[in-house]
Amino acid sequence: MIHYDFIVVGSGPAGRRGAIQAAKLGKRVLVIEKGTRVGGVSVHTGTIPSKTLRETALNLTGWRERGFYGRSYRVKQEISAEDLRRRLLITLDHEVEVLEHQFARNRVQHMRGKATFIDRHTLEVEKADGEVVRVHGNAILLAVGTRPHRPSHIPFDGKSVLDSDELLDIRELPRSMVVIGAGVIGIEYATIFSALDTAVTVVEPRNSMLDFIDKEIVEDFSYQLRDRNMKLLFGQTAEKVEREENGKARVFLQNGRVLSADMVLFAAGRVGATDTLNLAAAGLEADNRGRLKVNPETFQTDVPNIYAAGDVVGFPSLASTSMEQGRIASRHAVGAPYQDPPQYFPYGIYAVPEISTCGLTEEEVKQRGIPYECGIARFRETSRGHIMGLDNGMLKMIFSLKTRRLLGVHIVGEGATELVHIGQAVLNLKGTVEYFVENTFNYPTLAEAYKIAGLDAWNRMGEIERPAQQQQTAAKSA
Repeated sequence: MIHYDFIVVGSGPAGRRGAIQAAKLGKRVLVIEKGTRVGGVSVHTGTIPSKTLRETALNLTGWRERGFYGRSYRVKQEISAEDLRRRLLITLDHEVEVLEHQFARNRVQHMRGKATFIDRHTLEVEKADGEVVRVHGNAILLAVGTRPHRPSHIPFDGKSVLDSDELLDIRELPRSMVVIGAGVIGIEYATIFSALDTAVTVVEPRNSMLDFIDKEIVEDFSYQLRDRNMKLLFGQTAEKVEREENGKARVFLQNGRVLSADMVLFAAGRVGATDTLNLAAAGLEADNRGRLKVNPETFQTDVPNIYAAGDVVGFPSLASTSMEQGRIASRHAVGAPYQDPPQYFPYGIYAVPEISTCGLTEEEVKQRGIPYECGIARFRETSRGHIMGLDNGMLKMIFSLKTRRLLGVHIVGEGATELVHIGQAVLNLKGTVEYFVENTFNYPTLAEAYKIAGLDAWNRMGEIERPAQQQQTAAKSA
């Protein structure tokens, strides 16, 4: 049996960041990955592939130029699934090479195989060649990620009825598609295929989508989707899915409506990939979705030497937050100082158009009884927006009337996931509306929308006399 200071199961964002952090602290680290290559779900079926597919679709369709040249404008007239796959494979190869180099540079050992617990410190690893080895770790981090939820009544075949993992291997682009589930993954793929001129219908049993996003942003987003002829069927449940002899599929809704399409994407949730770990041997138990309960500050499970991070612990299930969770868990596990998870982190939805948000929504501000004011900027109001041909897109900021501090920033439109970081910094530094009013932004840029939205809120809030200390500081600066 080989002994390690820190063993990581899974090499996704949480696993790799946790492993490298422990190695940098001088610990002997092993990463166990059951996939054929390192990277986990994020690299091979999740974050990187979906974002690469999005970028490829926008480039080949000429989506960003249609504001000038019309909806019929296309960079490539006939786009095939192979066109999408070619760029995807190049990107994935690069990501794997970078990760393997990081492991080698930091002397992180890597083992390919399927891990199961023998006890709280011991794992048995069945390698790809059939060899079985046992490894012992002072601390263990479970970063196994998730896989698509596949109900038994859905007739998955990888062709006409697919989950989100199988979607990356399609051989031809569908002319029509039904997406079951309006969560982040379902909406991202629905809008990407809509940009590829596939006729898309989204079926969602709830009466809305993306409930954690500011409602005004969701309303603007929904309008943009419907404006390009996407069908959004809220409050309707898909009771049955059938494959047809002609290769198509039908979706039967509870209200009697029947939808027929070339392809059905089932994207109604994911489950933690914990069922093969033999958690009971380590004294652990997952919930009904395969997720593990952890201390939200240290990511320690109920078993003190075992940690969990990333999608397997549930919301927010972001690559960015997973990395930070893995790092915090690693430092705590090896006895190094650690900081609490950040209060405000950005949430990015890589749909077409993008959505990104940080801080409180307007609904949350109301629930807390905070007197507030909003400032809004439309991208078409900026010179950069005109240059880019943007007709849509908006930035919304929420400020406290009492402290004038920024409470939340919410963006829908081109570049939203990049723009949000300005608002994130001001939030974490407890900045006020005056920051946006008094500072200069590059011109012309979309970031200028912060100035416009700041002035919008400032005009509504009214100018107040600055505290004496601020006045003295301003006088010295002058």
